[in-house]
Amino acid sequence: MTEFNRRNILAAAGFAIAAATTPFAASAQSGDPIHLIVPYGGGGLIDGLVRQIGDMMSAELDQPVVVENKPGSNGIIGATYAAAAKPDGLTYFIGATGPLSLNVLLRSNLTYDLDSFVPVGTMMSGPLTVTVPASMGVSTLDELKAKAVESGQPLRYATLGPGSVTHLFGMVLQDKLGVPMVDVAYRNNPSAIVDLIGGQNDLNFSTPISLVKHEEAGDLKMLAISTEERHERFPDLPTTVELGYPELVSSFWFGVLAPAGTPEDQIARVSAALQNAMKNEELQTKMTNVGMTPHVGGPDAMQAQLDWDQEFWGGVIKENNITLE
Repeated sequence: MTEFNRRNILAAAGFAIAAATTPFAASAQSGDPIHLIVPYGGGGLIDGLVRQIGDMMSAELDQPVVVENKPGSNGIIGATYAAAAKPDGLTYFIGATGPLSLNVLLRSNLTYDLDSFVPVGTMMSGPLTVTVPASMGVSTLDELKAKAVESGQPLRYATLGPGSVTHLFGMVLQDKLGVPMVDVAYRNNPSAIVDLIGGQNDLNFSTPISLVKHEEAGDLKMLAISTEERHERFPDLPTTVELGYPELVSSFWFGVLAPAGTPEDQIARVSAALQNAMKNEELQTKMTNVGMTPHVGGPDAMQAQLDWDQEFWGGVIKENNITLE
């Protein structure tokens, strides 16, 4: 064997050893795409916002950021896929109230739980409303309560199914108003709104952006928004806090999480890019205009939201003994 060949063989062996022992972090910065797993179908409002955020992150990270839609089973398909992904810093989950917190709290047969993920950062939240048909003739929560007491009939409220945010929020409202209520499940929100306008239901908790045109047409009346402060997009809509019901502050959120075991340096790197994207004024304005509330926050903020869900929604679920298969 010549000296030239011997040096080439040793160099090749050294390269192979280095490649085999390189930590996951190097792979995540090698130019391979970062994948954002969205547990909803493509083309919707949230999908569009996530794609815009992904483009901003890609520019900062100098690395492709690809959005993958994995809808189905109330977010379980997407969450299951993300939880099982290799923790190499290349896969992240766009978590949300239903797919993550509520599913874990309600279902015992999942292949993932909260420990399957680590928090990366917050993105945005959507407020709920307490909305009634205009024909009901009430303008405040107290008037709604008085109307229910006078009728002697339970208030019928629309939900997006058992264990959904709208279902659980109705239980909280029932408790705080002290009047009986009955949930009515719908396959989608537009159908629920049609029935609300027609008087088949008494209450709807949709986001204000989906209701504002119906209110302007004189068909519906939004009584309150479930936030501590008034929303910039709906400055004339009072909050539940203003109306004397601070317990009704709640929303549905979206944030970023990584599979458990993802290297801390990769989480810090992606979190910084996410937060810088979320600070973009044009993006924040777009979120506000579509009725969302932007949130700039890192792992601690995302963890705080998960903790709040466990205490608030977990308490509602336990108190009402709700479980789903």
